[in-house]
Amino acid sequence: MSQFWSPIVSQLKPYIPGEQPRIDQLVKLNTNENPYGPSPNAIAVMRDMVNDNLRLYPDPHSSAFAQAVAKRHGVALDHVFVGNGSDEVLAHVFMALLNTGKPLQMPDITYSFYPSYCLLYGIRHDAIPLNARYEIDLNDYRADAGPIIFANPNAPTGHLLGPEAIEKLVKRVPNQLVVVDEAYIDFGGKSAVPLTKQYRNLLVVQTLSKSRSLAGLRVGYAIGHPELIEGLERVKNSFNSYPLGRVAQAGAAAAFEDDNWFRTTREKIMNSRHDLIQALEKRGFEVLPSYANFVFARHTSRDGAELAQALRERAVLVRHFKLPRIEQFLRISIGTEAQCAAFVKALDAILGR
Repeated sequence: MSQFWSPIVSQLKPYIPGEQPRIDQLVKLNTNENPYGPSPNAIAVMRDMVNDNLRLYPDPHSSAFAQAVAKRHGVALDHVFVGNGSDEVLAHVFMALLNTGKPLQMPDITYSFYPSYCLLYGIRHDAIPLNARYEIDLNDYRADAGPIIFANPNAPTGHLLGPEAIEKLVKRVPNQLVVVDEAYIDFGGKSAVPLTKQYRNLLVVQTLSKSRSLAGLRVGYAIGHPELIEGLERVKNSFNSYPLGRVAQAGAAAAFEDDNWFRTTREKIMNSRHDLIQALEKRGFEVLPSYANFVFARHTSRDGAELAQALRERAVLVRHFKLPRIEQFLRISIGTEAQCAAFVKALDAILGR
């Protein structure tokens, strides 16, 4: 502990990102990165942007990208907020919209950045347990209480809620904000964005890190009622008026325009997910239903931590969480066909098949 730290710093429990080691011939299935590169068109546009204009500040409103978001989702421009990755967007959401004085309601097993934000901003929260099938049951979330946030599909479980269930919740809690984090929605889910046109207490957050293969660019956005967007803009402009650089803005807009690349790579991932689930089940794993670019699985007789370590010794990385209820599960990102095959081969060696 440093004598120069602010009082809050010693209380923080920072989010721990997935490991990014340098290992030869590594099969990296631990951070839910898209195994296929970004749109070639987007890469070409970004290369063209690396020129003398980088001496100039970027558009503080990220107008071209915000317009691309609005066009894709069929919403007005004033319903769109853009930020430096969905993590920054979520950070502004916690500060601007979720710090109400009432405990924030969230799943007990979810994206572990949420509790970190609560500590950072001094937000009390209630962890609502997932049910016995590791599903979010929206009936457990209270009306006339604090705001609500959850990932859909949930992370790390992969469970999906349909728009009908979300709409029922939003109607039931008209005086509470509901934030839906849709980082993985493009891998088999149906977005709740259309509901934002009807319900002013719903905000949807998305990212280009997963389905658009731009995790290294850091681009995210939120869609909701203009009053919510204005609150986010106030926080953003009190923090960093230029969250996205010129290259990121151009690349993100171009990635949205290349729908063929998006659909092709998305289908590859979903097909590989189906095949991997079957391979895991044949090898004695229980696999939760997944609508994300990962699966969440536990072996019926082998320890999760030991399996993760044994895989690492064979240069295969998966994510293991030392947390109650899920300490036996492995979260396995969907890689290319070759990466998935290498993972299964390593698993067979461990299991003695």
